[in-house]
Amino acid sequence: MIDVACAIIIKDNKILVVQRSEQMKLPLKWEFPGGKIEENETAENCIKREIKEELNIEIEVELKIDNGEFDYGMFSIKLYPFIAKYLKGELILAEHKAFKWLRKDELKGLDWAAADMPVLENFLNVYHD
Repeated sequence: MIDVACAIIIKDNKILVVQRSEQMKLPLKWEFPGGKIEENETAENCIKREIKEELNIEIEVELKIDNGEFDYGMFSIKLYPFIAKYLKGELILAEHKAFKWLRKDELKGLDWAAADMPVLENFLNVYHD
Protein backbone atom coordinates (compact mmCIF):
# COMPACT_ATOMS: atom_id res chain seq x y z
CA MET A 1 0.00 0.00 0.00
CA ILE A 2 1.40 3.36 -1.05
CA ASP A 3 0.34 6.29 1.16
CA VAL A 4 -0.21 9.41 -0.90
CA ALA A 5 -1.42 12.88 0.10
CA CYS A 6 -3.35 14.92 -2.46
CA ALA A 7 -4.73 18.44 -2.50
CA ILE A 8 -7.91 19.84 -3.92
CA ILE A 9 -6.62 23.38 -4.38
CA ILE A 10 -9.16 26.18 -4.72
CA LYS A 11 -8.52 29.64 -6.16
CA ASP A 12 -11.34 32.04 -7.10
CA ASN A 13 -13.93 29.22 -6.88
CA LYS A 14 -11.97 27.09 -9.36
CA ILE A 15 -10.24 23.79 -8.61
CA LEU A 16 -6.76 22.83 -9.78
CA VAL A 17 -6.38 19.52 -11.61
CA VAL A 18 -3.21 18.15 -13.21
CA GLN A 19 -2.62 15.69 -16.04
CA ARG A 20 -0.04 12.94 -15.63
CA SER A 21 2.75 12.90 -18.22
CA GLU A 22 3.30 10.10 -20.73
CA GLN A 23 6.27 8.85 -18.64
CA MET A 24 4.32 8.47 -15.37
CA LYS A 25 2.29 5.46 -14.28
CA LEU A 26 -1.31 5.97 -15.48
CA PRO A 27 -0.19 8.23 -18.35
CA LEU A 28 -2.39 11.21 -19.32
CA LYS A 29 -4.93 10.59 -16.55
CA TRP A 30 -6.14 13.60 -14.57
CA GLU A 31 -5.67 13.79 -10.82
CA PHE A 32 -5.51 16.05 -7.82
CA PRO A 33 -1.83 16.94 -7.27
CA GLY A 34 0.16 15.35 -4.49
CA GLY A 35 2.72 12.68 -3.74
CA LYS A 36 4.03 9.92 -1.53
CA ILE A 37 4.14 10.45 2.21
CA GLU A 38 7.69 9.97 3.46
CA GLU A 39 8.63 8.07 6.61
CA ASN A 40 7.96 10.14 9.76
CA GLU A 41 6.08 12.77 7.73
CA THR A 42 2.48 13.77 8.39
CA ALA A 43 0.04 13.78 5.47
CA GLU A 44 -0.46 17.52 5.92
CA ASN A 45 3.28 18.28 5.86
CA CYS A 46 3.64 16.00 2.85
CA ILE A 47 1.02 17.79 0.79
CA LYS A 48 2.52 21.22 1.45
CA ARG A 49 5.98 19.93 0.48
CA GLU A 50 4.78 18.08 -2.63
CA ILE A 51 2.77 21.04 -3.93
CA LYS A 52 5.80 23.32 -3.52
CA GLU A 53 8.12 20.78 -5.24
CA GLU A 54 5.80 19.75 -8.09
CA LEU A 55 3.89 22.98 -8.78
CA ASN A 56 5.99 25.81 -7.27
CA ILE A 57 3.02 27.19 -5.32
CA GLU A 58 2.12 27.50 -1.65
CA ILE A 59 -1.17 26.36 -0.15
CA GLU A 60 -3.04 26.55 3.11
CA VAL A 61 -4.72 23.32 4.18
CA GLU A 62 -8.33 24.00 5.18
CA LEU A 63 -10.03 20.62 5.57
CA LYS A 64 -9.15 16.90 5.59
CA ILE A 65 -11.75 14.79 3.79
CA ASP A 66 -12.31 11.02 3.76
CA ASN A 67 -9.43 8.85 2.55
CA GLY A 68 -9.75 6.90 -0.66
CA GLU A 69 -8.21 3.53 -1.49
CA PHE A 70 -7.71 1.84 -4.82
CA ASP A 71 -6.04 -1.39 -5.91
CA TYR A 72 -4.49 -1.12 -9.38
CA GLY A 73 -3.40 -4.78 -9.30
CA MET A 74 0.36 -4.18 -9.42
CA PHE A 75 0.11 -1.64 -6.57
CA SER A 76 -2.45 -0.16 -4.17
CA ILE A 77 -2.87 3.48 -3.18
CA LYS A 78 -4.32 5.04 -0.06
CA LEU A 79 -5.08 8.71 -0.70
CA TYR A 80 -5.17 11.26 2.09
CA PRO A 81 -7.03 14.20 0.51
CA PHE A 82 -7.10 17.78 1.72
CA ILE A 83 -9.10 20.77 0.57
CA ALA A 84 -6.64 23.65 0.38
CA LYS A 85 -6.55 27.30 -0.57
CA TYR A 86 -4.03 28.66 -3.07
CA LEU A 87 -1.82 31.23 -1.32
CA LYS A 88 0.92 32.35 -3.69
CA GLY A 89 3.42 31.44 -6.35
CA GLU A 90 3.56 31.06 -10.12
CA LEU A 91 2.36 27.60 -11.11
CA ILE A 92 5.19 25.73 -12.86
CA LEU A 93 4.79 22.03 -13.66
CA ALA A 94 7.80 19.92 -12.59
CA GLU A 95 6.37 16.49 -13.46
CA HIS A 96 2.92 16.78 -15.01
CA LYS A 97 1.97 17.42 -18.63
CA ALA A 98 -0.80 19.98 -18.11
CA PHE A 99 -3.03 21.70 -15.58
CA LYS A 100 -6.46 23.30 -15.57
CA TRP A 101 -8.44 25.47 -13.19
CA LEU A 102 -12.03 24.19 -13.44
CA ARG A 103 -15.40 24.96 -11.92
CA LYS A 104 -16.80 22.27 -9.66
CA ASP A 105 -19.37 21.28 -12.32
CA GLU A 106 -16.62 20.70 -14.92
CA LEU A 107 -14.64 18.12 -12.92
CA LYS A 108 -16.57 14.97 -13.84
CA GLY A 109 -15.83 15.48 -17.56
CA LEU A 110 -12.16 14.51 -17.20
CA ASP A 111 -10.48 11.11 -17.67
CA TRP A 112 -9.53 10.62 -14.01
CA ALA A 113 -7.02 8.24 -12.43
CA ALA A 114 -9.19 5.60 -10.75
CA ALA A 115 -7.82 6.27 -7.24
CA ASP A 116 -8.96 9.90 -7.49
CA MET A 117 -12.59 9.03 -8.31
CA PRO A 118 -13.73 8.36 -4.70
CA VAL A 119 -11.88 11.51 -3.61
CA LEU A 120 -13.70 13.50 -6.31
CA GLU A 121 -17.06 12.11 -5.17
CA ASN A 122 -16.30 12.94 -1.51
CA PHE A 123 -15.24 16.45 -2.48
CA LEU A 124 -18.37 17.07 -4.54
CA ASN A 125 -20.48 15.97 -1.55
CA VAL A 126 -18.75 18.16 1.06
CA TYR A 127 -17.73 21.30 -0.84
CA HIS A 128 -20.33 23.96 -1.50
CA ASP A 129 -18.98 27.07 -3.21
